[in-house]
Amino acid sequence: MAIDPNISVIEEMLNSILAEEPAYFCVSLTIKPTNNIKIFIDGDEGVKIERCVFFNRQLYKKIEEAAIYPEGDFSLEVSSPGVDEPLKLHRQYKKNIGRYIEVIFNDDSVQEGVLEEVADQDIIIKRTTGKGKKAITEQVVIPFNNIKSTTVQIKF
Repeated sequence: MAIDPNISVIEEMLNSILAEEPAYFCVSLTIKPTNNIKIFIDGDEGVKIERCVFFNRQLYKKIEEAAIYPEGDFSLEVSSPGVDEPLKLHRQYKKNIGRYIEVIFNDDSVQEGVLEEVADQDIIIKRTTGKGKKAITEQVVIPFNNIKSTTVQIKF
């Protein structure tokens, strides 16, 4: 699939908007062949729907003014990544310290535990195996280059 040449232009526009709001960051930006622009924005303290609407309006206006798409033939979706979306950025890992996560390794093996630390090259999770008096808790260091995907798990 060819990369849309407008991605870098729109990314620059978005980054100029986000530069005014340092607590927020872009997780991903994709453009479908139908000119549907989909952006995931996250924040160090999460992101409320009102902020997504604000960023959408700001960016929509910039895209229109730049006349990137003739006849305004595009759609724009700005949202926060849902809880089911894998963590993609180092900054997302940091904001989820203390939460229960599932890590899928490159070999498709899985480990779950509480995200305790995030370093430049790896993460540390606290994992408990067994139950009751036989429960064993250990810290596991997981290098980022061994991780296929990480998702936050909701525990009730």
